[in-house]
Amino acid sequence: KMGNAESNAYQNHLSRFLPEEQSDIDGLFNTLSGSGGSAGAKNAKAAKKTVTLAALQARQSAHTREPLPEPMAVRLYNGMKSIDLPGKSSGPSEQIAKEQFVIFMSNLLKGNADEKISIIMRMIAKTGGPLNGKQIQEFTEDLITSVVHVLSYRKELKGWSLENTRDASSGVKALASELLSELKLPDGTKPVGSQLLETNFDQSVIEDWVYRVPQISVFLSVVIRQGLHVLHSLPDQTNDILNLVPHCKGIKGRGVASLFDIPAIIYINSHLPAELQHKWQLLFSSRLHGESFSQLCAHIVNKGPCIVILRDVDGFLFGGFASHSWEVKPQFQGDNRCFLFSVFPTLAVYTCTGYNDHYMYLNHGQQTMPNGLGMGGQHGYFGLWIDSDYGKGHSKAKPRCTTYNSPQLSAKEDFTLDAMEVWAVGDAPESAGKKGKKSILDVDPQAQALLEMAGKSRQSEGLREPIEEDEEDD
Repeated sequence: KMGNAESNAYQNHLSRFLPEEQSDIDGLFNTLSGSGGSAGAKNAKAAKKTVTLAALQARQSAHTREPLPEPMAVRLYNGMKSIDLPGKSSGPSEQIAKEQFVIFMSNLLKGNADEKISIIMRMIAKTGGPLNGKQIQEFTEDLITSVVHVLSYRKELKGWSLENTRDASSGVKALASELLSELKLPDGTKPVGSQLLETNFDQSVIEDWVYRVPQISVFLSVVIRQGLHVLHSLPDQTNDILNLVPHCKGIKGRGVASLFDIPAIIYINSHLPAELQHKWQLLFSSRLHGESFSQLCAHIVNKGPCIVILRDVDGFLFGGFASHSWEVKPQFQGDNRCFLFSVFPTLAVYTCTGYNDHYMYLNHGQQTMPNGLGMGGQHGYFGLWIDSDYGKGHSKAKPRCTTYNSPQLSAKEDFTLDAMEVWAVGDAPESAGKKGKKSILDVDPQAQALLEMAGKSRQSEGLREPIEEDEEDD
């Protein structure tokens, strides 16, 4: 009878997988169990195949570079080992049976929050029982590190790389702390800082957290699919995995690294409207195109929705998402899908409050209105402002920006700009391709007339770059 109960549970879990998925999982189990437990098989022909920690680790180190970092291999092993099988008499064994392996895969890849949570608890700490914030933080950092690592290892970063982005280590910590900020105690309070690390959280709190922070499940799915190389090529790739990282265009082979790191790209991309999450294209980089406001305008006007990111001289990284094409005009533009964000020292997104419609502003060459690029707040007090006198900016948001409820994003209220990038997101609008790149002088005939009166010719006439649409889908 015990055997029946065991096989029923096993069959129920197995039946969640399509036939080709089942053979994929069988194949992985056979590979893993082939490298472990062979001594037992000699003693008894019918000895069941099992997987050991050594086998999971050996699978990692059989390659020159491991698909999964060591700490994550141990956590997966602890998760598999924690699955109780009906009728199993002794305590937890050091060997993982096929039933445990299949139930683990089924719960994490196909299960609901309840099913995922007990395994996640054991992946956070082997002991079970309440977990403190420090343990949850270490698990979350390991998880994000593993996602970056396996996507890089499997060449699934879609044109991004660890070389053409900012170092990911501070981004891992920033994203982990942003996800942990969603941990709520039963009374609704959110502990912060050192208090968070020392607080104990029971299973129901962690279950609520995993349910409200979908990234945890998505990241685990990526680590299993890409790290163990199982179900990775089958069509069950839901959109949140498909567009986890957008295709990157325009930076390859140009010798610069983006101001973004991979964890920040994943996080910011997840906040974009769904139809814009599949592709980012570099429109402007101060390191490639020079430190000039008219160059900035020439590269970003009429190019569709964009992400602006900048670094001040103190190393703070922040920016905004513009939901509409930038246009040079003395009025506010955009809509309530716009947001501001911070990447370093903290990672956060600040969305519209509904207080006003001062989403985006871009003006140049006018005497009566401020000239520059701004988002949120009001003239003279923008949540984010870059002056047309390129290199100067401000983030005046005390206590908060009225439009986006963002705090001061830069280290100092009035900041000096160190570097800036603008990325078009989603597909380019029809008009952008036809018109070619406009000079700011095309956009603003008044500025052109003033130059001609002053006897200055149009230097930029012969220097326009062709529109790049480099199709490098690594």
